[in-house]
Amino acid sequence: MPHRHRRPGTATASSARLLGALACALALPAQAQSSGVSVEDLARRLQAIEQRLGTAPADAGTAAVDPADLDQRLRVIERKLELQAEAESARVASTPVVTLSAAKGLSVKSAPPGDLEIKFRGLIQADGRFFIDDQRAPQNDTFLFRRVEPTIEGTWGSLFAFRLGAQLAGDSATVNDAYVDVRFSPRATVRVGRYKVPLGLERLQSSSAGAMVEGGFASELAPVRDLGVQLQGEFADGALSYAVGAFNGAPDGRDGATTNPDNEFELIGRVFVEPWKNSGTALSGLGFGVGASQGDKRGTGNNFLPRYRTPGQAQFFNYRSTVVADGEHTRWSPQAYYYRNRLGLLGEYIRSRQELLLPASGARAALDHEAWQLTAGWVLTGEDASYKGVVKPSQPFTPGGAGWGAFELVARYGRLDIDDDAFPRYADPAAVASEANSWGLGLNWYLTSNFKLVANYTQTDFEGGAPAGADREDEKAFFTRAQFSF
Repeated sequence: MPHRHRRPGTATASSARLLGALACALALPAQAQSSGVSVEDLARRLQAIEQRLGTAPADAGTAAVDPADLDQRLRVIERKLELQAEAESARVASTPVVTLSAAKGLSVKSAPPGDLEIKFRGLIQADGRFFIDDQRAPQNDTFLFRRVEPTIEGTWGSLFAFRLGAQLAGDSATVNDAYVDVRFSPRATVRVGRYKVPLGLERLQSSSAGAMVEGGFASELAPVRDLGVQLQGEFADGALSYAVGAFNGAPDGRDGATTNPDNEFELIGRVFVEPWKNSGTALSGLGFGVGASQGDKRGTGNNFLPRYRTPGQAQFFNYRSTVVADGEHTRWSPQAYYYRNRLGLLGEYIRSRQELLLPASGARAALDHEAWQLTAGWVLTGEDASYKGVVKPSQPFTPGGAGWGAFELVARYGRLDIDDDAFPRYADPAAVASEANSWGLGLNWYLTSNFKLVANYTQTDFEGGAPAGADREDEKAFFTRAQFSF
């Protein structure tokens, strides 16, 4: 049940009305008599009020009625009500404010100035995956929880902010985000902990904001979350933002390990510019920038080397088990988006270069893999599209009513290309593909700003990846999603 608070002026307004009535009644006994009400009647009414307020004198009701005495008793009531109003104002000023709204979820804010605040948020995604014509490489059709993410975030004074989020989907619970921000100014904030690293444009979107059910190929080359420290900030009212940090190091398309097993670190930075932000012109929704990373990785396994996946989350590329990362790993990613009214466009390119070693033979190589994607969206019902992914229906869905929510049509095309020098020494051409191209269409139905239903169809074709030099079977996948977030 929502917590209710009395507004600060309520007690004062009630007191004023009571005092006004008493003043009119007791100011002049002659007026009372002319209205047909005796002074004795007014004295009895005053006594009843005094008893309610606990100010009745010991001889009330027994002493003779004296207008001067009535005036004094009225002044006592006035002071009593003033003290009550002051106490009520002090109570309200020291009481935390609890709010619950569809837009902001549940929050608890300290009394004014309100610089302590805790917000409780949540995300649930229930998906369906269904594969068509998968005779040669059958995939499992399934329903699953893609994400179950409870989150606590807030501020602790004007200097500190924090976020703690868990991932409950899957076989075991894990930590998504756990960080503290030290906010020296909007231009300089230090973030420490585990969080999304500042590189991929689509990866930096909220998990609830993606245009399609799964991310595109460029996101397969971008790291996700990692442990580290970064400096971030913005200038010109957000028209220029930057972030640069040092991290343990994460492989392409994955989270970093909870420790730093190879004793190496990775530097990651990003600059993003929106020159016409808030200008009201046709270019106000245009933003572009570049992200890059540089570091060393040394070792085997998924902590160091990538395993690239299709939109259907099927693995289509990995290195031979004898290959180890042994040297510099760099990435760079030019990126841009444009959101204007109902139109949304997002595009990015990522190139990832990793030095490798075959310990048995001593063979070495530095391989470049690259990917790009372009995503477009059009809100059919006319609401504004947004990089934050929240389409707010002008008429939320109402059963039996006129509102049907908002509908958005989305499309995406992308490609991931493996360095030709990976084959056959570092990767098996009969088992993994050297190139993948994918296109997809989707319809997003925003019943409210908190609940949406999604349907996607994607088709991916491959170069290589099957025995005897044949191409891997095309992936044709249909996805559904029911998403609730607050």
